[in-house]
Amino acid sequence: MRQTIAALAAGTLFGLGLTLSRMVDPAKVLGFLDIAGNWDPSLALVLAGATSTAAIGFRLILGRRSAPLFAEAFSLPTARAIDRRLVIGAAIFGVGWGLVGLCPGPALAGLGLAFRPVAIFVIAMLVGMAAFELMGRVRPPAGAPASPAPGAGR
Repeated sequence: MRQTIAALAAGTLFGLGLTLSRMVDPAKVLGFLDIAGNWDPSLALVLAGATSTAAIGFRLILGRRSAPLFAEAFSLPTARAIDRRLVIGAAIFGVGWGLVGLCPGPALAGLGLAFRPVAIFVIAMLVGMAAFELMGRVRPPAGAPASPAPGAGR
């Protein structure tokens, strides 16, 4: 229960920060990406503030604690390779972000504002995530163990 409350508090704080900084507004994000036109540098300031806060937090927490408050161990990413899947995924993310002005966090926070385009984006995002999940089951990434056939091992 404590993990759920902590996750709810963290998500609420994240959504509040995105909303107060207006990063849930696609026009704000597209203004940042419009370098040759009416450029809006405010997203860079939000990113700098978030990155510096996270860097300090990670340094303080990981240096002083052996485990988080509400879990047995830290769950940190272990992958370090820049492979084809990472590059393609990052490119798809960047193109989508540039075309629509939304990424997953602000889109989910923006759902509360009841903008129809945000809801359409979230539905499309969920469909894309499901398609990716299905593709991974059909054709696992190189080096991944193959999934057993249905009914195998009985």
